[in-house]
Amino acid sequence: MTSDGVRRVQSGSPWEESFGFARAVAAGDRVVVGGTTSFKGPVLYGEGDPYEQAKVAFTSALAAIAEFGLGPESVIRTRMYLTHQRDVDEVGRAHAEVFDSVRPVTTMVVVEGFVDPRILVEVELEAFRGQSIRGAVDS
Repeated sequence: MTSDGVRRVQSGSPWEESFGFARAVAAGDRVVVGGTTSFKGPVLYGEGDPYEQAKVAFTSALAAIAEFGLGPESVIRTRMYLTHQRDVDEVGRAHAEVFDSVRPVTTMVVVEGFVDPRILVEVELEAFRGQSIRGAVDS
């Protein structure tokens, strides 16, 4: 923890150093995970497969919040960025497999492209690490 109460986690992405960012930042009760793809080091997993890329990206994003002792049940928001509208169902299927019982709020957006043209999916997460919100009024 830094003196300002903010803690940052790196994942080893080559872009973290060259662009100057952290994979995840915890501040107060929130942990925010920046854009995460299916790259692990120099290797892109699931090339050409939006479902596989989404699964790997979510797994990597969840590994980042695990550094703060959190799991999928702590996720309150997800964002999915896709390069092709045709991939909506496959990426949505991956999201449902990971978060179906959690039901975070989510946004899915089709974008023009990413820093590497082989990337089909990029995801972001926000997690809550305060007192349990389970049992809150459901509507």
